[in-house]
Amino acid sequence: VAHQLYTSVVTAINQTDQCLRFSCPERSVSTAVYVLLYVCAAAVVLLTVCGNLLIIISVCHFKQLHTPTNMLILSLAVSDCLVGVFVIPVSLIWMIESCWIFSAVYCIYSILTSYFLTTTSIFNVALIAVDRYFALSNPFLYSNTLSVSTMCCIVLSNWFILLAYNVALQYFNGHFVSVVMCPGDCFFVLDEIWSLVDLLFTFVLPCAVIIILYVLVFVIARKHATAIRDLNIHTKALKSTADSMKSERKAAKVLGILVSVFLGCLFPYFIYTVLGNVIEIEMGSFQKVLLLVYLNSSINPVIYALFYPWFRRCVRLTLTLQIFNTDSALMSVL
Repeated sequence: VAHQLYTSVVTAINQTDQCLRFSCPERSVSTAVYVLLYVCAAAVVLLTVCGNLLIIISVCHFKQLHTPTNMLILSLAVSDCLVGVFVIPVSLIWMIESCWIFSAVYCIYSILTSYFLTTTSIFNVALIAVDRYFALSNPFLYSNTLSVSTMCCIVLSNWFILLAYNVALQYFNGHFVSVVMCPGDCFFVLDEIWSLVDLLFTFVLPCAVIIILYVLVFVIARKHATAIRDLNIHTKALKSTADSMKSERKAAKVLGILVSVFLGCLFPYFIYTVLGNVIEIEMGSFQKVLLLVYLNSSINPVIYALFYPWFRRCVRLTLTLQIFNTDSALMSVL
């Protein structure tokens, strides 16, 4: 299998290298606009990488944030940060230049990376939805059975399973020969069967889980709101229970915003994917909706900054270098 995979990759590279001899079309924009586009691209990459890196540092450093839910947030931030490092820069350059200017080897590498990281982000959000539903529907069972180490095992299993799936997807769908780069393009064309499998596995299944569970989460959250009002008329001994329920409800609301934005960025791409099998779609438009999926990785840190006070505190402590102080990991950030 390894020998066949190697042979297929070499064949694809030899074929696509012939296409690289074509020159890209000349720019149709002025130099000032061209420079401005690259400045904006650099700002997007910087926001994505630095924003998600701050989330990673916050969750890893502060002991108070070592919770099962935050392990999923950490996993999402890692995948988003890697998208900002390996996927978004290449996609933005491709859009600005209106041509694939990199080598055939990097084309194959870029396709593998973007497929894997995008799929991982989708399933991370689905796991967050499952986590919130479990936490709200069975809070006592959740706290007793789901530890940080257990969640870390779940996260690692998710990454390995998706890596195996993406390798299988690329291998069985023509052994990488379906890479298209003539002239100045870099696409991976799935056959009809694998296109349907990929659509069901990477979009329909996780999105169905996300939507169904979050509808149930908000139904439960409404019941909790009623319960909190009832508890407030009792003694202060029940105040901690009410505060806990209120905290869980607020977390579900914020994560609901995160999921809604995610689905908003994801749906256009998969609609284009489905329509692409029926009608001819302009490649420029397809690149834009694909970039919208990647830009979700830039939006997530902004959502955290707007709705999570603990994230703002962690950012302040990180930027002022207070995390290097003795026992800074034990500081309260909640």
